[in-house]
Amino acid sequence: MQDAITRFMTYLRGERQYSPETVKAYHEDLQEFCTFLAANGGTKPWGQIDQLDVEVYLSHLYDQHYARTTIARKLSTLRSLYHFLLSNGEVRDDPFAYVRLKKHQDHLPRFFYEREMTALFTAAGENSNAQLATRDSALLEVLYGTGMRVSECVNLTLNAVDFDNRMMLVEGKGNKERYVPFGHYASDALQQYFQVARTPLMTKYQQTHDYVFVNHRGQQLTAAGITYLLNQIIKRSTLTTDIHPHMLRHTFATHLLNRGADLRSVQELLGHSSLSTTQIYTHVTREHLQRDYRQFFPRATETKETKPKHR
Repeated sequence: MQDAITRFMTYLRGERQYSPETVKAYHEDLQEFCTFLAANGGTKPWGQIDQLDVEVYLSHLYDQHYARTTIARKLSTLRSLYHFLLSNGEVRDDPFAYVRLKKHQDHLPRFFYEREMTALFTAAGENSNAQLATRDSALLEVLYGTGMRVSECVNLTLNAVDFDNRMMLVEGKGNKERYVPFGHYASDALQQYFQVARTPLMTKYQQTHDYVFVNHRGQQLTAAGITYLLNQIIKRSTLTTDIHPHMLRHTFATHLLNRGADLRSVQELLGHSSLSTTQIYTHVTREHLQRDYRQFFPRATETKETKPKHR
């Protein structure tokens, strides 16, 4: 990849007569793309870059909060390189040729890996207020363990939680109801939270509502309150990323698909009215599989020169 970039820089300086500043900008854009590939599964020849690589890179650019004009410039740089490689017969096609920036470009959902979730659960139980630590742990277990939206979590009531069958009746968008199962981790965390925190707080502050999650005064926990609590959990953890409640929903869906769940089952669990909405998570799992393949399979990144010769 670096050899092609070097020749392309020579072409820009010599034949195109680009200024040193312009050539430098082209070089920086191309190096950024190479760095991204190296950090997400390993580099490979320009001719093997495919549409998935393009989609994941575009998502990365949006996650970096680049301006639309900046993203357009970076894509233009990559197209220029491919035009150069195509004219020299070094590649067969340009995977960036048909990329079109939308006003609101969709990007791959951000999610937590399993080891990151473990760190979050550890931090949730480290609230200096031991009573509220049970609330934080139960909240995290429910959001991750059911994939429900934060608005659904806020409005979850006691009557909607069936501990015997480990099912929750969730009211989603458009007042559509669905049943969502939950596991023993969420069950144990909820029951401990009810006993240690919710019931005492409701009694102390004379609250009588049926909402499951409450704040430190026994009042219904709001969506903003949940976001605040999750940010506090992140600060107590060993993680350096940011967090928003929807990331736990993304994580729920991604982990299910990574472990072999059927796409339509995930659609039903998430309460998506259209399967196309759920399909965005297949791109996440494809990225995950592609990265692992490149990292662990020995023949995924070998060049012809490094392949062992068979006798």
